[in-house]
Amino acid sequence: MRTTRTFDDDVATTLDRLRRSRRVSLEHLVNEALRRGLKDLAKRRGPREPVRTRVVALGRLRVTNIDNGGEALAIAEGESFNARDCRDRAH
Repeated sequence: MRTTRTFDDDVATTLDRLRRSRRVSLEHLVNEALRRGLKDLAKRRGPREPVRTRVVALGRLRVTNIDNGGEALAIAEGESFNARDCRDRAH
């Protein structure tokens, strides 16, 4: 069957590169690519395996509220945190 097709630029570039490296005609390469693609599309896909995530104990929660970035950083860096000190420094 003869037909006219327009390829996207990236597809045309890949086809041309493959055609030259394999030293085959464009017709042969397009037919091979279509056969492979159609075979893959025709395969029945089974149900996907469910994703399982391991549970990991991370220890106790050290920051109860992350709205205060200064407190979260102080706790993460092992410093004692005093909200009054932060307010005094800001003024």
